Amino acid sequence: MISARIGGAVIELVQADLVTLSLDALVTAANAGLKGGGGVDGAVHRAAGPRLLEACRALNGCAVGDAKLTGAFELESQGVKAVIHAVGPVWQGGRRAEDHLLASAYRRALEVADGAGFASIGFPSISTGAYGFPVDRAATLAVETVAGFLLEPGHHVTRVVFALFGPSSLEAFSEALSAFTGEGA
Repeated sequence: MISARIGGAVIELVQADLVTLSLDALVTAANAGLKGGGGVDGAVHRAAGPRLLEACRALNGCAVGDAKLTGAFELESQGVKAVIHAVGPVWQGGRRAEDHLLASAYRRALEVADGAGFASIGFPSISTGAYGFPVDRAATLAVETVAGFLLEPGHHVTRVVFALFGPSSLEAFSEALSAFTGEGA
């Protein structure tokens, strides 16, 4: 595990399966229809059970760059209180405001978690799988957005965990965190 203190909070980087974490909220990299899918979203839906998809249907989708909240259902047995569905952009070469939309998806997930009073939140690397966002670029945007939020006063969030798939993602996020803090993570 790699960690850094940011203001009164901590960012942790782990190479782990998101659905194994016991945090107040887990963020899934959702599609705009909130219909479940592959990758992290599929894993979250499988772990939370079929009631998660039913709850998503009631939300009528979610815009790219936004996030919505549901219960955690079967994940509650490990202490998870909610699932936050964040919709990141499909990479199109950086010509379609992808950076802005990805940063917005992270920011909105944090705002949703904070609005619910959650102290701990787990993120995957949003948009870097099937959506093709370059991992190094995504890591920098994710770390800067999350750290910027944590430096703001008056929020409830004190712990953010990035659950990363594979050593290359962990390395990219570690480098981004080191660059933000100005020291080795």
